[in-house]
Amino acid sequence: MSLLRLFNPTRLLSRTSIFTPLSQFQPSTLRQYASSRPSSISDWESRVTYSTRTPADHILTLSCPDRPGIVHAVTGILASADLNILESQQTSDPASSTFFMRVHFGQGMTGHLDTAALRTRFDELAADMSMDLQLRPVAQKPKVLILVSKQLHCLADLLFRQSSGQLPIEIPVIVSNHTEARALAKGYGIPFHHLPVTATTKQAQEQSILELIETHDVDLVVLARYMQILSATLCQNMGPTGIINIHHSFLPSFKGAKPYHQAYDKGVKLIGATAHFVTEGLDEGPIIEQRVVRVNHGMSPRELGEEGSTVETQVLAAAVGLVSERRVLLNGNKTVVFS
Repeated sequence: MSLLRLFNPTRLLSRTSIFTPLSQFQPSTLRQYASSRPSSISDWESRVTYSTRTPADHILTLSCPDRPGIVHAVTGILASADLNILESQQTSDPASSTFFMRVHFGQGMTGHLDTAALRTRFDELAADMSMDLQLRPVAQKPKVLILVSKQLHCLADLLFRQSSGQLPIEIPVIVSNHTEARALAKGYGIPFHHLPVTATTKQAQEQSILELIETHDVDLVVLARYMQILSATLCQNMGPTGIINIHHSFLPSFKGAKPYHQAYDKGVKLIGATAHFVTEGLDEGPIIEQRVVRVNHGMSPRELGEEGSTVETQVLAAAVGLVSERRVLLNGNKTVVFS
């Protein structure tokens, strides 16, 4: 394994205040640092590993009312088509009587996959069992639009992981209401759009974002410390799993602005970060991933923020990786995560 795979940029970023512009962390800087300071494999990579992929590999996800015979029906279709199950996970929620399943499958002995015929059979099964079912080639990486404001540690981390192959996503465009991220985007060769926003221009600014989403055929929007509240129109356009936010607190504690100051005022001994889907309710969306770090009474709000920045990058990267691998399914206002 190369040193680039072993390098975790959050170790470098954690030495810098999240309130300091990170434009100095260009790709060449990160690669030079990686060649001299290997570190351990990230916790997310140890939790989510990618199976050997072929062009025929697909991911099947489904949810439906729980009943006997669901696994038998799904695996029976795959077996009859001479397809090989590489990974399968399923669970049932007794509270909602809902069944959830994720299957990664590929070619069998014949080496042939008739995708159209397979979709037809699964569509018939979905209709019979009232399934919400999706089938997607593993090689089809989701296109991600990143929204960011002034603090660049989460953006820098995502760009490094994507460029080094740690995140199976494409990033066709970066958007910000400030200019601090321009140099970082240029260093990675990604188009950057500066779309400033005020109370009077918010609707027009979000319309520009929606046009970029359509132009680049975006599948997922990631708020990498984007310090603006999205409108209901934008949330509804992307759907219930189309936007991921990183909130710098362990939700449901300390919602809204300045959570590290709120944590300081409460004298907490643990701070954390939460990645969640974005809904119309502020910081109310279904939670995807959370982590915490221990702090003490002697730390200022600024020091809490510096300590929390590392956790933020880890949690956001983990959430984006899980969603891009179709490992996250909605269960009402909660999520099922097949990690």
